[in-house]
Amino acid sequence: GGVISDDNTFYFASSRNTSRKTYGRDEQPYMDIYYATYNDNGSITEPKPLTDINTKHHDGPLAITADGNTMYFASESFREGDSEKVKGQKNSLIYLYKATKENGKWGNVVALPFNNTKWSTGNPSVSKDGKTLYFASNRKGSLGTGTDIWKVDVKGGNSYGEPVNLGTKVNTEGREDYPYIDGDDRLFFSSDGRKGFGGLDIFYIDEKKDNESKNVGLPVNSGKDDFAFSFNKEKNIGFFSSNRDGNNVDKLYSATPVCGVEAIVMVKDAETGKAIASAKVAILDDKRNVIETRTSGADGKVTYNVDCDRAYTVQVSADQYENNTFPIAKTKGGTVNVAANLNPIKVVVQDTVIALNEIYFEYNKSNITKEAAFELDKAVEAMKANPALVVMVKAHTDSRGTDKYNMSLSNRRAKSTVQYIISKGIAKNRISGQGYGESEPKVKCTTCTEEEHAQNRRSEFIIVKQ
Repeated sequence: GGVISDDNTFYFASSRNTSRKTYGRDEQPYMDIYYATYNDNGSITEPKPLTDINTKHHDGPLAITADGNTMYFASESFREGDSEKVKGQKNSLIYLYKATKENGKWGNVVALPFNNTKWSTGNPSVSKDGKTLYFASNRKGSLGTGTDIWKVDVKGGNSYGEPVNLGTKVNTEGREDYPYIDGDDRLFFSSDGRKGFGGLDIFYIDEKKDNESKNVGLPVNSGKDDFAFSFNKEKNIGFFSSNRDGNNVDKLYSATPVCGVEAIVMVKDAETGKAIASAKVAILDDKRNVIETRTSGADGKVTYNVDCDRAYTVQVSADQYENNTFPIAKTKGGTVNVAANLNPIKVVVQDTVIALNEIYFEYNKSNITKEAAFELDKAVEAMKANPALVVMVKAHTDSRGTDKYNMSLSNRRAKSTVQYIISKGIAKNRISGQGYGESEPKVKCTTCTEEEHAQNRRSEFIIVKQ
């Protein structure tokens, strides 16, 4: 249960004091609370026992308020002289206590009023504002035979509200334990009642946003017990306990989070706002490499998990809609919502042509540009909607270059246009192409401007049969 306080003190609970008598159930020494200094370089000084708090029984784990002046910690009910009788033997339960710091010393230890000799109450965590205390207990109202996660309002002094069970979003019929609430109101806890990797696994949930708890996954969780997770946002480091090394010995581990961004792409009709299902959504990195392609669900939603501080682009296509691309800006984590609104394809089939916006090519090139693909997709939809249509593509160049070269270039452009149409599911016998070089300029000019040249290197869709 390692935690860092505001003054860089690292607190945790340990049974390392071998000079103490052992605990009968596992023959380990009783647990004590220890403290050390957590340095800026990540090193930790030699731990010392917190003699202000420790007793001859179990003490810890603990929680520290954000101002560093109040400690909540677990200890035994023997501390109060309380016990339960089992087969004539007095057994101690786990109680929660509060201590305050004065002149650098911890003292004024008081038991919390909702402790009870009928159940255990332990493993505390306190919210950043100090107004909510989380704990684990098998008190009345728990969902199973093990402990559940509970919370209670802190009203000041030693006054508290009524403890509240966190319900089925967190608790199961199994064991839920070791809650930790971080500064962003994410609740981390351990459970053996949920699907995981084995033993206790660490889960998390934002009670205000999430409908279910999520497993933090590998490598924090393992096939053994993983528990007592905490996270210090200022130092960007987490701590947890695990017996993954075997021999049933719990050790402290640290973990540094990998920064990630959840990009939520919502594909919708730009005119009606309705979700578009079965849209193809490809995400590209900043070098235009396709990372992954997915298909939108009935709600039009596709979710990607990407890296922080890196720009991405999503390419979105759907039948009867114009393809489009949408940027994902660099961000330092969290969630990014991408509104991928696609315009419906509107095509006018006239007497002799499919009326499209001009399809232009880059100078001296025959590849299909992104802008050209938008227009070609309209021709595809027109041909799908009119199965009898047979079309010829006329490709033209500008006047720069020799006649022979321009004729060859225009033929390559016609061929690439036809291949694109066929790749979209149109039969070969319905589309053909021919290059016309510079023989049929749209703009007749002697000294042409760049704009006039661009208008002349175009493609036209002539209806041969309908």
